[in-house]
Amino acid sequence: MTKNLSIWNSLRPYSVGFDSIFDEFDRMLDSVDRGQINANYPPYNIKKISENEYIIEVALAGFAKEDIDVELKDKTLIVRNKTKDKVVDSESNDVIHKGISTRQFERAFTIAEDIKVKDAELKNGLLLINLERIIPEEKKPRLIKVN
Repeated sequence: MTKNLSIWNSLRPYSVGFDSIFDEFDRMLDSVDRGQINANYPPYNIKKISENEYIIEVALAGFAKEDIDVELKDKTLIVRNKTKDKVVDSESNDVIHKGISTRQFERAFTIAEDIKVKDAELKNGLLLINLERIIPEEKKPRLIKVN
């Protein structure tokens, strides 16, 4: 696999221990280049609530919580709708225009190693995924005694 010529690669000589992060950015850039990332559907927001808390909002009008899977696999958070047989809607004869899409989708977010998914809730057509950065003791700032 050839590496993308990117700013990340130009930073490699000045960093130690970040190879996996740079490799992850290269993987994401490759996915964008191959058109594997659907940037349009479903729409979403990522908000920073506090120094260590984030929320991802995914607009899912027309979906019920039973229709959605949220999966954390390795460092990737995946939101997708469940595959199900097409259900005949008894009210479909009354629909003049169908503008609310319920098509198949899969949206993936790369999550840092120290980010934990707290919970997910579908509320008023928005899937709310709460995330929190957990800083282990060994990564917290500390003074080093000089002998």
